[in-house]
Amino acid sequence: MSPPVPRSCRPQVLTPGAAEPRQPVDRAKVGRRAVRRRAAGMTSTEAAAALEDARLSSTWTATARAWPKTNAAGVAEWERITQLLATTGGVYDPAADAVLQDELAADRGAAEAEQ
Repeated sequence: MSPPVPRSCRPQVLTPGAAEPRQPVDRAKVGRRAVRRRAAGMTSTEAAAALEDARLSSTWTATARAWPKTNAAGVAEWERITQLLATTGGVYDPAADAVLQDELAADRGAAEAEQ
């Protein structure tokens, strides 16, 4: 009896549509989305503290070297949210954020244009 063929040597069977090209990841958009999820419900004081943490982590962590666009976009988004909350007061609500809603509308328009 012969030994089984290792998985790495087996032929791969591709199904139709499985090899479609994927969209490249926009690391800046990923960073902004992560900040917005975390900022939901924060006050201006909490957002300012998170901004300082983001500034420190973007300078000192290994993640900053691995994902510079994500961290830079995250710091910029914390700055924007902190300024927004300092101006309007209250807590951060993504549904009331005009910049976020404009970005989502642009994403929906781009997705519709592709189809």
